[in-house]
Amino acid sequence: MARCDAPNCTIMTGLLCLVASVLIHAVSGQRVKVEPEVASYPGQTVNLRCAFNDPSGVDLTMVTWIYEPKVGERINIAVLHPDHLNNPNYPDSPVKGRVSFMNSPPTLTSPSIQITDVRMTDEGKYICDYATYPTGNEQGITYLIMLAKPQNSASIVTVLAGSKKEVVARCTSVDGRPAAVITWVTTANGNGTSVSKLGTDDTVTVSSEYLLVPTPADNGKDISCVVTHRTLDKPESFKLKLAVQYAPKVTIEGYDGNWYVGRTNVVLTCQATGNPIPTIVQWKTLSGEMPDTVLVSDNQLKVLKVDESVNTTFICEVTNRIGVGKDQVTALVREPPGNSSNAGVVAGAVIGSLLASLLVAALIAVLVTRSRRQQQGYRANGGTDMKTRIFGSGKKASKNGTGGGASTGGVGGGGNNGPVYVYNEGSSHQGLGDKNHHQPLAVGSRSEVISTTPTAQDILLSSEIDEAERRKFDELEDEERYDHFSGGAPILQLRPPHDQDDVIRGYMDDDMESQGDGSVISRTAVYV
Repeated sequence: MARCDAPNCTIMTGLLCLVASVLIHAVSGQRVKVEPEVASYPGQTVNLRCAFNDPSGVDLTMVTWIYEPKVGERINIAVLHPDHLNNPNYPDSPVKGRVSFMNSPPTLTSPSIQITDVRMTDEGKYICDYATYPTGNEQGITYLIMLAKPQNSASIVTVLAGSKKEVVARCTSVDGRPAAVITWVTTANGNGTSVSKLGTDDTVTVSSEYLLVPTPADNGKDISCVVTHRTLDKPESFKLKLAVQYAPKVTIEGYDGNWYVGRTNVVLTCQATGNPIPTIVQWKTLSGEMPDTVLVSDNQLKVLKVDESVNTTFICEVTNRIGVGKDQVTALVREPPGNSSNAGVVAGAVIGSLLASLLVAALIAVLVTRSRRQQQGYRANGGTDMKTRIFGSGKKASKNGTGGGASTGGVGGGGNNGPVYVYNEGSSHQGLGDKNHHQPLAVGSRSEVISTTPTAQDILLSSEIDEAERRKFDELEDEERYDHFSGGAPILQLRPPHDQDDVIRGYMDDDMESQGDGSVISRTAVYV
């Protein structure tokens, strides 16, 4: 094999030499089988296995176990020679008396060893080295890792709210091997620091602190210390809550700005937070005197009835071990709602009611007038729903049934100068014919009556009709209209009272008679 340190060795030759050397050692190293790493706890027995695979073509001349601590020189701890298989050698070393070959007797192809009562100081590199011919030494390396399960804990540090950084939580992992890793999980605005300290038997204690500028808002926030270690199946978490002490923070609730004279049972509530919990609550006024209508109970102030005496400033003071906090509210007493505005509302309501009443009355009057006009109106030439009844002018009838001045020529005669009254057949009033004792008398083909019935004027003056009938006749006289027969005499058309409807209807239906020229006349017509 070319020597890389020769003067004429070029860089390429050196690289080739290095690669060749690595390949040779890799091939040889593959034949020495060991465990790359073994972990153990103090006081246990650890087995370090070693075997030489496929020893054909080489001579195994000797096996040596070498211990290489983290700090210090290599040292042989066990030697096995083929000529002394029953008497292996254990040179002086930190593990002498605790190290031995596992098989009895041991063999060169399987020279595994064990170490009892292992200590933290036994941690390091253990090399199983074979001396062979003609390839030289071949070896395998096992790392012994000593483990120590730490004791973990966490705690909160109670601090006062302030303006500088304080340690608010601590977390510790004691006597662990290897060293534990500590992290913090929280929403607080701080940071964690960690320090490690070597303990006995090369164990490590890790301490971590969480620092922040404490404020009242940080009190009660969640914070967790998380410890990660090789000996733990999963990280160990310690959940805590920050403890920041501060003087009470006070607010008064319940004032709505609508305290008016006469209002009852209004309540102010004093709300306070603090650490430690506040223990004393006091209500005061700015004037120093509490109104008589005020009742105080713990954190509540109740005004039984609002008056001018509560037109003041109320103060609530809350005390804890750290200090005193307070809040105040100024009550402004107003006039009772609706004193002025309600008067306007009432006046408006009254006026509106009056206007509405007048409107309704006017509407009723219009409807009544229209109804009366419709019921008491007349038809100039008579109608199919009308019956004509002609009353005389007060002349007495003659025995033969003819009166003076009576005409046998019919209604159209010039002698008809008396009024003619027309009644509505649908009226419910009693007929005037019955009321005035008309006596019908048939003369020839006509039916005429010499009436002793009083005139319209006489009827209005008669005491036989009631006041309602008088008003109706008055209205009829105001609205009277004249139709003229061929003789030119005026005809006054009236409607009978409604309560005589049934009587008049039966009378009129028998009273009317059709003429040859198509006209209809009354059998009881009286000509004057």
